[in-house]
Amino acid sequence: MNSLHIVEDVLAKDIMTEPNRKGFGKGLLDAGKANDQVVAACADLTESTQMHLFREQFPERFIEIGIAEQNLVTVGSGLAAMGKIPFVSSYAAFSPGRNWEQIRTTICLNDQPVKIVGSHTGLYTGMDGATHQMLEDIALMRVLPNMVVLAPADSLEAYRMTLAMAVDKRPNYIRLAREAIPIITTEKTPFEIGKAYIYTKGNDITFVSTGTMTYQAMVAAELLYKDGIDVEVIHCPTIKPLDAVTILQSARKTNRIITIEEAQISGGLGGAVAELLSEEYPTLIKRIGLRDSFGESGKPDQLLEHFGLTSKHIMLAAHKIMDNN
Repeated sequence: MNSLHIVEDVLAKDIMTEPNRKGFGKGLLDAGKANDQVVAACADLTESTQMHLFREQFPERFIEIGIAEQNLVTVGSGLAAMGKIPFVSSYAAFSPGRNWEQIRTTICLNDQPVKIVGSHTGLYTGMDGATHQMLEDIALMRVLPNMVVLAPADSLEAYRMTLAMAVDKRPNYIRLAREAIPIITTEKTPFEIGKAYIYTKGNDITFVSTGTMTYQAMVAAELLYKDGIDVEVIHCPTIKPLDAVTILQSARKTNRIITIEEAQISGGLGGAVAELLSEEYPTLIKRIGLRDSFGESGKPDQLLEHFGLTSKHIMLAAHKIMDNN
């Protein structure tokens, strides 16, 4: 096992998969067991967002808000002001998609440590199509003062991330996917808010990825190694605050960066990394993600292929950026 305790073979055909929202549900339950100040509220999507485990165990600490996402986050802010640790969940298309102003004013402006859970983000929402495939949430939440923005690679990291959120004193946003994704971490893989992790070391090019795309980045890195290209893969589960030290150290080594995310590159992880590099260490950079486009209805693997977010597309981008030098 490697030092970060990630899976040895990301190319294995029998790699385990699970929706990362399930890891959140288990983490919320254990956070509730560890601290009776943890409370939860949902906008009529309790099972979909995996809050039902907490509701069943702690019904007196659970509030069903109903289809009222603006109320959801303002109630969360009030609970936090009274010393509670509130987790509030809905689909990301609705929270933060529908209640951003209330998040800004009642949570961020007052610096209340509400934990906002945006489920069913990105293309893994699948057949529900463009209205529900929230691709703008990273940009929306990253711009808010005081807000922490998180995207787990898999269900095990989502579990650890949820426990970390419960003890963090800041407003947090976590983006979760609907469908199953490969599990590339283990119970021993480290996670700390604000830290990025080098999953594979390399000297030729750096991949900076987040959320569901770290698996695709790892697969691409393995295949590129066979092509003679040595890739350093940085998994960035915390998009804000960005781990500038880790990213800049890698940029100075490879002088080539590709960012990879299942979200709009404008204002997303790619935007954050580009801003950092332009100020601190101008570097050749390619951003992979959604380019000013809404999603479409389809199976996740079809959508990843359509929008150029598979390991194959990452490899093509890597070859191209290498040829530019």
